[in-house]
Amino acid sequence: MSVLKKRTAVLTVLLLAALAFPFMTNNYWIDVATLALLYIIMAQGLNVVAGYAGLLDLGYAAFFAIGAYTTGILMTAYEWPFLMTLPVAALFSAISGAIIGAPSLRLRSDYLAVVTLGFGEIIRITATNLEITGTATGIFGIPSPNIGGYELKSQLDFYFVILILAVITIFVTARLGRSRIGRAWTYIREDEDAAEAMGVDRVRMKLLAFVIGAIIGGLAGSFFAVKMGAVAPHSFKVLQSIMILLAVVLGGIGSVTGVTIGAILVIVLPEFLRNVSDWRYLVFGLLMIIMMLFRPQGLWPAKYETEPESDEPPSPPITGDHSDLDVKSQ
Repeated sequence: MSVLKKRTAVLTVLLLAALAFPFMTNNYWIDVATLALLYIIMAQGLNVVAGYAGLLDLGYAAFFAIGAYTTGILMTAYEWPFLMTLPVAALFSAISGAIIGAPSLRLRSDYLAVVTLGFGEIIRITATNLEITGTATGIFGIPSPNIGGYELKSQLDFYFVILILAVITIFVTARLGRSRIGRAWTYIREDEDAAEAMGVDRVRMKLLAFVIGAIIGGLAGSFFAVKMGAVAPHSFKVLQSIMILLAVVLGGIGSVTGVTIGAILVIVLPEFLRNVSDWRYLVFGLLMIIMMLFRPQGLWPAKYETEPESDEPPSPPITGDHSDLDVKSQ
């Protein structure tokens, strides 16, 4: 079975399980599953940044917050319909991604992680102190969204709408990973200097990764805001960013299927351990450590999705001014 068929089979099984799940359980677990779907969306967005391009982002929850606050403010203060807020949330998230990405393009590893961590805290602290964001109490009374004349009210409504968004996100990120842009990101991740020497536009590709990841995170934040009916700064702490990154690392950095599985486990495992009360996060952490010791590449490593499916050579990545060079002749 080819790599693409294996991935398609696993994702199809997960989709079928997701479609049947809400009819086999209670409202509590539907709510947990909806949160898991939101984490899948955010984890796929972070996977573009950290998995594909190799840019360690510890402040990814900032884009989640920007999308949530944008939708919350526009729907409560200006009475915008939900669908009209989505492009604005995506735009603000993209601008934020460009703002944090541009000065960070020359930074690597630990330095980039510190900058993104600081950016995430700046967004959270700013939201805590501004009047328009409701200061520390946040924004409440966000109305239920109306999509195509149908008002989303029940947990099932939100579950299936967010499930559709998750499926679209997985499809888009999978296509990106297999595209020329995805290969350019992979070359940058493996060796920036070598990639640039071969003509890959390092600046443009890294900035594009930040912007795409930010847009995905912002859209997830918009749906989170209308689902919860409220937005508060405590929902976007550093722990949120770490949990999203954990989902990426646990599943397999750069792997669409692995990240999907990782996001589900990050949300579901602590709920199964709720019986051990305050010890559940300790047990959860120990399980993660054990898993990393015996499976350091993740549950579904990226190599399962990047093996060639044919003997044809891959097309060249997107490059800068020297994209027409014949490398073999040199």
